[in-house]
Amino acid sequence: MTYLPKPRLHHPDLPRNELGFTRRDYEGAISTLCAGCGHDSISAAIIHACFELSLPPHRIAKLSGIGCSSKTPTYFLGSSHGFNSVHGRMPSVLTGANLANRDLIYLGVSGDGDSASIGLGQFAHAMRRGVNMTYIVENNGVYGLTKGQFSATADRGAKNRRGVANHDEAIDLVGMALQLGATFIGRGFSGDKIQLIPLIKAALSHRGAAFIDVISPCVAFNNHVGSTKSFDYVREHNEAVNFLDIITSRAEIVTDYAPGTVQDVVQHDGSVLRLRKLAEEYDVSDRIAASTYLQHRHAAGEIVTGLLYVDPEAEEMHDYIGTAMEPLNGMLEAELCPGAAALEILNATLR
Repeated sequence: MTYLPKPRLHHPDLPRNELGFTRRDYEGAISTLCAGCGHDSISAAIIHACFELSLPPHRIAKLSGIGCSSKTPTYFLGSSHGFNSVHGRMPSVLTGANLANRDLIYLGVSGDGDSASIGLGQFAHAMRRGVNMTYIVENNGVYGLTKGQFSATADRGAKNRRGVANHDEAIDLVGMALQLGATFIGRGFSGDKIQLIPLIKAALSHRGAAFIDVISPCVAFNNHVGSTKSFDYVREHNEAVNFLDIITSRAEIVTDYAPGTVQDVVQHDGSVLRLRKLAEEYDVSDRIAASTYLQHRHAAGEIVTGLLYVDPEAEEMHDYIGTAMEPLNGMLEAELCPGAAALEILNATLR
C-alpha cells in the first residue's frame, strides 16, 4: 500500500511552539483509514499534544503492532523514529529500545485485538515493570482489518452487525493496568479531544508506565445498535471471498460536556454510548478507590473517562534495575564489556 505524504506547503503565519515548529511539522502521511474513523481523531490529538508540549520530533520513538490502530503511527510524527512490530509484540520491542536508549520519549500505539488477545502477556509485563512509556490502546471492540469479529474487549451481550451476541466476558485493560502497577491510567473517547489532548500531554510528561484506553468506535463494523463500542452507545453511557461491500462516508461525531456529568452519545446507526466524565473532586491518587469506582459505574452501564489514577512520585524500569545514566547505545566497547574480573564480581552477587 502506498502512503501519500501531505503537502509540505502551508501558511507562513501558522502558530509556532517554543521550538519554532507548527502543528504541520508533527503530522505524517495521509490516512487510509475509513472516513470518520475514531483512530484519526486520536492521531490528531497526539499531534496536538506533542505540538503544545514542544517535543522535538526526532526525540520521539513511536512503536506499534498489527491492526487498524497500529497503522496510525504512519499518520503522525513523520519526523520521529518509528517501528511497526509483529502482532502483540510492541511492548517487548519498545522495552528493548528503551533499555538501549533511555533518552528517547517512547510512545506505543496498539489496539484491543493487539493488546488484549495475542499481546495480553506483553501488555501485562510492560505495565508491571514500569517501562517509561505512553501506551495508548485505540479500543473499538472488534478486529477491523478482518471484517469485524469481536475482540477480547467486546462487552458480553454486545451484538455484531448480523445481530449475533458476544457470550464471552470482556477484558478490562484499565482494571488490569490498575492491578499491575501502572502509575498513570486514563480513559478517553476519540470524539472528545477537549478531554483527550490534555490526557495525552500528561501521559507524555509522566515518568513511568502511562496507559490510556481510548474508546474509538469502528464506523465500518462496530457502530450499530447493539454495539457497546459505538459512537451513540459511548455518548449515552459516558460514564466472504469476492463478497463486495461498500463503506459510506460518515461525519465525525464529537462531544463536549462538563466534569462530573453523564453524556449520551448517539451514533450513526441510532445506538447510544453513555459517558461519565470524572468530577473535579475525584481523588486520582487512590488506586483502590479508582478500582472500586470503575466497577460501580460499570455496573450502572457507564463508561468512565478522565484521569483515573496517577502516582506523582513513580519510579520506572531503569530505577529498579540500576542501569547507567548514559544510554547503552552511546557507550564504547570498554564500558559495555569491562572484562572477566568485573563479570566474576557480578556473578558473586547472584550466588
